[in-house]
Amino acid sequence: MIHTRLGFFALILLLASGTAFAQTDSSALRKEDPPIPVEEIIKKFADKEKQFKEARANYVYRQDVMIQELNANDRVVGEYRLVSDILFDEKNRRTERIVRAPQPTLQGIQVTSQDLQDIRDIQPFVLTSDDIQKYKLSYVGKEKIDEVDSYVFDVEPKVIEKGQRYFQGRIWVDDVDSQIVKTYGKAVPDIRDDKGNENLFPRFETYREQIDDYWFPTYTRAVDTLNFSTGAKRIRQVIRYENYRKFVADVKLTFGDAVEGETAGKAGTAPSGKAPALDPKLDQKTKKKKNN
Repeated sequence: MIHTRLGFFALILLLASGTAFAQTDSSALRKEDPPIPVEEIIKKFADKEKQFKEARANYVYRQDVMIQELNANDRVVGEYRLVSDILFDEKNRRTERIVRAPQPTLQGIQVTSQDLQDIRDIQPFVLTSDDIQKYKLSYVGKEKIDEVDSYVFDVEPKVIEKGQRYFQGRIWVDDVDSQIVKTYGKAVPDIRDDKGNENLFPRFETYREQIDDYWFPTYTRAVDTLNFSTGAKRIRQVIRYENYRKFVADVKLTFGDAVEGETAGKAGTAPSGKAPALDPKLDQKTKKKKNN
């Protein structure tokens, strides 16, 4: 989302200052010491997140992205929509098949490659043992998300390297499964250049739902005001991740006679994950909430 001097604005917002993000309602946060050392909690969930990242890479699912431009009364004046299936091709390579992509009607904002990268990599935030050294984590306390008792951490990048995207905000980690169940924050850094172009990014919330043995991102929501140098732009973003199914690659086993797997190249029969209908203004739960 690039805003130029000619008045072409960039999308997703927010000029956020400070190193930590306060949740809109922190009344449920309990400032209590954890039962085990914080370093041990971080190591456990970072290791489990790495396992989850590897597992998710073997799932197919549908991704439904909607970005809306709003006026001062929060009425929709333009929309970007992209529905795609994340699949594997005949060579078992990850691929994306566009299901629906109507002509965008956005007027003062534009979806950029950085926005699409953040949708892919930052908003369904996964913090693995491979990446944990890039971030500073501060233990905040404990809080229940739905009925899931969670450790709460503020997260910020230690160093921002040119051309790299990072998460800055807050995460909730299930104290039993040692996985992230909710994320609140934004992708950083915001981008400005000496030609007057601006690419700003919004605060967002991502909720996960338990599917099979892991917590998968199923819903992301952002409602924010993009404060460009030439004026503010208000946007709403909703992303749903649906119908998670485990992928089964081509299998050929030989025990005397060659036997080909009957499910070659098809998705398996793992239960599908449906995006919860959420409205963070009502409460903060990982599932079973009212759609916006």
